[in-house]
Amino acid sequence: MNAMNILLFDTLSSKIALKPFSDTRPIAKIRIGITTIEEKWNAYIPATYSFATERYLQTKFSSISTEKNLCINGSILPNQPLIDAIKKLKPNETLVTGDTIIAFWCDHISALYLYPDNISKVQTTNISLPFTGEITQLKNKWDIFTYNAQAIIEDFKQIKEIKATQPLHDPHTIVYNPENIFIEEGAVIKAAILNAEAGPIYIGKNAIVEERAVIKGPVAIGEGAQIKVGSYISQGTTIGPYAKIGGEVSNSVVFGYSNKAHDGFLGHSVIGEWCNLGASTITSNLRNDYKKVTVWDDAMEDFVNTNLQFCGLFMGDHSKCGIHTMFNTGTVVGVSTNLFGTGYFKRFIPSFTKGSPIDNLFTYDLEKALTSIENTMGRRNKELTQADKSILTHLSEEAMHIWLKSVI
Repeated sequence: MNAMNILLFDTLSSKIALKPFSDTRPIAKIRIGITTIEEKWNAYIPATYSFATERYLQTKFSSISTEKNLCINGSILPNQPLIDAIKKLKPNETLVTGDTIIAFWCDHISALYLYPDNISKVQTTNISLPFTGEITQLKNKWDIFTYNAQAIIEDFKQIKEIKATQPLHDPHTIVYNPENIFIEEGAVIKAAILNAEAGPIYIGKNAIVEERAVIKGPVAIGEGAQIKVGSYISQGTTIGPYAKIGGEVSNSVVFGYSNKAHDGFLGHSVIGEWCNLGASTITSNLRNDYKKVTVWDDAMEDFVNTNLQFCGLFMGDHSKCGIHTMFNTGTVVGVSTNLFGTGYFKRFIPSFTKGSPIDNLFTYDLEKALTSIENTMGRRNKELTQADKSILTHLSEEAMHIWLKSVI
């Protein structure tokens, strides 16, 4: 199995549905549960992994093609029955669920044409094999937090099978259901409350949980993340690697290196990488008329019904907001925005937007945005690479074409 080459492919429809998070990464790089989708597949099938995605992303996330490649839909989360079915696939067969292609084999030439949406052309002569088991697939951006609790539970089971938890040494930390808590090497926990009665709690390598923090599972705290004094992190929440979190966070996914270091509520939300939420930033996750929440859809260029009672904020990578920022239910904020001021913002803020609710929003100059990003990453001793700049430049140019008609 180690010699196998696996291409995790995106489809154009999925890329659009999962914006803004798919703007800066292949879908399989999205974090849900404890790990990314790519890491979940690699845990089941150790192999060489790469991505068939949009051309502008290939500068950072390249594809590796060999004589024979196993192609897997990057928006689908693996499980054991699905792995068993994929391992039985023959070169002339395609595993499907409904109209969705799950996996198939392709040769070196065909692999070059996987994206966008040429998958059906690559394997038109194949026999379709329906998979009748359960599938977890990210079809919409809100699926990331909707499926997150279950993803934490599944990842937690796998980790416990191959590793042993580290002991909790702090005598002042209160623990409920300790067998459902996993602590990685180097994690520091002091005078906290860990309640794993309703679901597991995973605390990653070198993570820090400070005094009076309350964590109610299912919750995953990534490597090097910091949970600040007096925080409340509740069911279905993932805090990504090296993120800093304070205040209250419920059923949300925060990707790596993002900060919400102060008080304020974040609920039923997804925050990308390298974001910063200013002190007392508040997200609304419930309409005051109790109607289902609508969210901006890039394909429809309109708001669509999520059929969810609870739905908060979706913020793309490198976006920032100032102190006391307020976001309404179902707000979508693009990549590299700079938001500040009092009052509620519009519920769709395109990428590379700067401004406040009471003033006119305007385009965020690319060079100024890149300088801000470089300063942000430099504080963590990380570098904004040329590949990153290329991706952000593409998104800035794209935003310039759609900005005027998109601000609503």
